[in-house]
Amino acid sequence: MKASRITALGLVAAATLWIASGHLLPRESAESSAAIRPSEHDAKKPFRVGVTKTSVAPHSRKLALSGRTEADRRVTVTARTGGVLTEFKVRRGSQVNAGEIIAVLSDEARESQVAQAKSLVVQRETELNAKKPLIATGAMPKLDGVNLEAQLEAAKAALAMAEAELERGVVRAPWDGVVSDIMVQVGKAAFSFAGADLCTIVALDPMLAVVEVSERRLAGIKVGDAAEVRLVTGETVGGKIRFVAKTASPTTRTYRIEILLPNTDGAIPDGITAEVAIPLAPIAATSVPRSALTFASNGDLGVRTVDQSGTVGFVPVKVVEDGETAMWVDGIADGTRVIVQGQDFVREGQHVEAMPTADQAASR
Repeated sequence: MKASRITALGLVAAATLWIASGHLLPRESAESSAAIRPSEHDAKKPFRVGVTKTSVAPHSRKLALSGRTEADRRVTVTARTGGVLTEFKVRRGSQVNAGEIIAVLSDEARESQVAQAKSLVVQRETELNAKKPLIATGAMPKLDGVNLEAQLEAAKAALAMAEAELERGVVRAPWDGVVSDIMVQVGKAAFSFAGADLCTIVALDPMLAVVEVSERRLAGIKVGDAAEVRLVTGETVGGKIRFVAKTASPTTRTYRIEILLPNTDGAIPDGITAEVAIPLAPIAATSVPRSALTFASNGDLGVRTVDQSGTVGFVPVKVVEDGETAMWVDGIADGTRVIVQGQDFVREGQHVEAMPTADQAASR
């Protein structure tokens, strides 16, 4: 019986506590809600953003283009007369000078033809000299003298043609350069080489850096302007613009630009990748951190700003040049406070508290 009484008293006490909690807990919840509800002063506190004051300054731009090196002159040497290739004096990679003998073709009686033409010239001169006195005295008509002079000139022309044909049997380099390719081999076949390609010669000095530029970026590029060329080998060479195309390529719709590079030692090879930097005329622009750029609700690229009253605004910009850590843009007025921290958490028309960034504060 004692145990039953203890159990009953416990149940009564638990019920009493449960009923009492209905009166106590609502008051505690109200107090808790009041404790966590922010005050009116805290609710009106504006959002803090980091700003930097910008300035407009002349900025020297550089147009960076990717291209390749290209030999200024390239020619395929061909045999201009008949004959068998009897001697080839160069190899692939050989340096040749203007007028140097590259190949020799068989004679094919060309020397005999020269000798015959010379004999005919001597004969015609002797005949003319012998009959001049007779023509002068009237013993022979003057028309015979005219015919003899014509025959002499024809003989001299035939001699010149025979000597030219003899010279064609010796193939010479047209200018200084390097033999890049050889298409024939001595003794491989005994046939006439008239019109056949013998070898290819390229001139390495000067060398060209060739790039293609779109029509939108063509403005401001002029012949004679300086350019800096960085080769894939790591070497940097200065040059000048030699040619700017006036007509676009029909396939790519781009314009060819040639930069002339000195290459007296032949260190710059033909056909390697090159990065060309062309300085352009300075333009008024503003430098802003890359992270400051954002997009408006309509998709425009720009920056968010804060005026003197603390109101957020948006200014669309045009990118002038992309740097490693900063962007040069056009469209920002001088002295504008640009949001560089927190710009993605505010909207136009919102009131914020503008705080100078660490760099801005340090500069004061």
